[in-house]
Amino acid sequence: MPLSFPPWNDEHEMLRKTVRDFTESRLTPHRYEWDKARSFPVREVFKEMGELGLLGIRFPEEYGGLGLDWWYTTAYVEELCKSLNGGVIMSTLVQTDMATPVVAEIGTPEQCEEFLVPVIKGEYIAALGITEPGAGSDVANITTTATKDGSDYIINGAKTYITNASVADFIVLAVRTGDEGHFGISLVLFPTNTPGFSVGRKLDKLGTHSIDSSEIHFDNCRIPQRYLLGQENAAFIHIMKNFQGERLVAALMGTAGMEIQLADCIEYGKTRQAFGRPIGKFQVWKHKFAEHLTSTAAAKLLTYRAVDALNNLDDATLYVSQAKLHVADLAQKVAYDCLQFHGGYGYVEEYDICRAYRDVRLLPIGGGTSEVMKEIIAKWSGL
Repeated sequence: MPLSFPPWNDEHEMLRKTVRDFTESRLTPHRYEWDKARSFPVREVFKEMGELGLLGIRFPEEYGGLGLDWWYTTAYVEELCKSLNGGVIMSTLVQTDMATPVVAEIGTPEQCEEFLVPVIKGEYIAALGITEPGAGSDVANITTTATKDGSDYIINGAKTYITNASVADFIVLAVRTGDEGHFGISLVLFPTNTPGFSVGRKLDKLGTHSIDSSEIHFDNCRIPQRYLLGQENAAFIHIMKNFQGERLVAALMGTAGMEIQLADCIEYGKTRQAFGRPIGKFQVWKHKFAEHLTSTAAAKLLTYRAVDALNNLDDATLYVSQAKLHVADLAQKVAYDCLQFHGGYGYVEEYDICRAYRDVRLLPIGGGTSEVMKEIIAKWSGL
């Protein structure tokens, strides 16, 4: 029975079809080879997505975006997940929903023309530079500095776990411009062709193999002060707000992934035989999947509540944190059981569940760990 809670209409379905057709024809068939190659043709893919209007769903129309809301992003993420490749999904969502929304929110018209317009067209690749070797979830303690020198900033420091780093044209970069703590942090737009910038190790990750997560270094990098995003020393609140979108798309990825994995298992269980009958007919698995189908449906409703809150410009921090925590942890259990259901085949790379099992482990870590989500939920619940 269709849900009446999401306001799906013909326009949402048109967007779904566009994303689904592109994903199934252009992305899904390459899921094995791109993971094995540890890369994918990101510029080519993003250019094609830009031509289809898929890289600017919520961005203002004056910059080439579609000016739509979070329900359209929801449809986009759910269909993009059918690429069955966590690296491609992550790289694309960094481009559309993690690195760039803050540019549209607080960037000047000149900054949006220079950086956001080519992102929406698929001509520029964006990255988000927050995490440092000594400051992951503890954003207030970043140490990469931006020091004024005339009309420029001189940037020194390092970041790590930066998705798209090796291919990015620019980085939305968190830097320290003031005193220690929350109130000394700024955001700048950092072109990666700046002298003194370098990409270090591409980290050898457990999953999301088809896109890099790299260390990056800044050695007396000079950029003009006009690349400051918003007010100096006032970026912490914008970083926290930007995290809400990042965490919400992570929850959407998780719910879509669980639905895909469970559907795949149910079909596999109809044909795989053991002890003279399809393995999906054994009660232990029928009950296990009944539990997971129910839990996934509940997780989806929790996530949709967060979409609705964020879409209505409410403070969605509690709802988003709950959705991210619940979905990320549940996704581990679902992927574990789906791989176990496949037996030895689940341990083989040619089966989608093998890759999904690796990729999904990022969800309770990236964008704020499950432990941080619990702290946020406790605070907002008055505990």
